[in-house]
Amino acid sequence: MTEEYWVKSSDGVSVPYFVVHRRDWKLNSHNPVLFTAYGGFDLSYLPTYYADIGKTWLERGGVYVVGNIRGGGEFGPAWHEAGMKSGRQHAYDDFAAIGRDLGRRGIADRNHLGIRGRSNGGLLMGVEFTQHPELWKAVIIGVPLLDMEHFESMAAGASWAAEYGHMADPAERDFLQRISPLQQLKKDVAYPVPFIFTSTKDDRVGPVHARLFAARLAELGKSFYYYEDMEGGHAGTVNAKEIAHERALEAVYLSRSLMDQDNAITP
Repeated sequence: MTEEYWVKSSDGVSVPYFVVHRRDWKLNSHNPVLFTAYGGFDLSYLPTYYADIGKTWLERGGVYVVGNIRGGGEFGPAWHEAGMKSGRQHAYDDFAAIGRDLGRRGIADRNHLGIRGRSNGGLLMGVEFTQHPELWKAVIIGVPLLDMEHFESMAAGASWAAEYGHMADPAERDFLQRISPLQQLKKDVAYPVPFIFTSTKDDRVGPVHARLFAARLAELGKSFYYYEDMEGGHAGTVNAKEIAHERALEAVYLSRSLMDQDNAITP
């Protein structure tokens, strides 16, 4: 079944999110949760049935959460504009507020909470990974933007400056530097173990974002999983076989991180 909840973000704005779960679930904080959102480019992000999520997650007792954070188009242009450029921190705060609310409601504690996003959603995951590492046990960062100090000169990045801001503008540069996941990684911070994936042939974002992020994690001595498909483009995969393979990797990662914690493997 699907339920809608609301939570107040850091600035008092109410933000909705959907929770998809089995009817016989229990509010004991131990439900394995996969939480996703997008929050950008005026795109609305609503609950949609995905066969792989249904089979590998919901049928096994997992809970699926979709957040309607600012930057999307769920409530018209103003909702989108509130999450543009330096206002994008609203989207990141909205996401974190939902994560905390899942704990307050007894849906999932930190040890059972995983997050997932691709592209702009991959940037969202990178920011949540660096700004709130204490909130998440598993983080899937897919075909992401992660070097926001240099995104304008990488692949198609220049075309997104109206959404993210320009490094040439002092105020926008300050914000991009403060939130850029690659530059915000720190040695003395305990991060969850992420699963990062990209495509060698991604000509929209480019694999260099994911590669640099993984290299920086390795330099800092942090554990991570990394997968790069040789084909695919920005979708990350190009045909049914590759899609199945990548989604299976995600399913195993989520299962071992959030469902089978006693049998978890070390990267």
